[in-house]
Amino acid sequence: MHGTEAPSTWVQKWSHLAKPQSQVLDLACGAGRHMQYLKSQGHHCTGVDRSAAALAEAAAHGRVLEADIEGGPWPLSGQTFDVVVVTNYLWRPLMPQILASLAPGGILIYETFALGHEKIGKPSRPDFLLQPGELLRTFAPLRVIAYEDGYWDEPAKYIQRIVAVQQVDNQAGQFCLSSR
Repeated sequence: MHGTEAPSTWVQKWSHLAKPQSQVLDLACGAGRHMQYLKSQGHHCTGVDRSAAALAEAAAHGRVLEADIEGGPWPLSGQTFDVVVVTNYLWRPLMPQILASLAPGGILIYETFALGHEKIGKPSRPDFLLQPGELLRTFAPLRVIAYEDGYWDEPAKYIQRIVAVQQVDNQAGQFCLSSR
């Protein structure tokens, strides 16, 4: 079942930027691997997925919402979060809602498959693979903290990932960028 593997190393590396007891949205959360990890860090998690079976497991780690975010209405209209996490998921029409879900000072941690991955595995459809620099262009209104785009061999995958902040006027220099 999706979401039962270990938390993404990208999420683990950058979650220290979240303020204590942050409100976290895990989009397409599956069984809640990132909810579990972020809850263990003292955060309050909300997970959204279309799989009732996966959400039954994720519910142990926070609030869950069953929703078809590709075909139905956005279930979190008007709500904002201190941290938004998206991994191994891409549905371009949702990008404006993801951006709108970030509270002022909110942190986006996003990682998914990129062009090139079709040569080695699934997903292989261009609809589900990021184009070069796509996350940078899509989230250009945010302050980029970290960005990577390329091939990783353990396990083999082409991915693109970004950490970015919804800045507020007096926020310059607020983040400590050292990794743990």
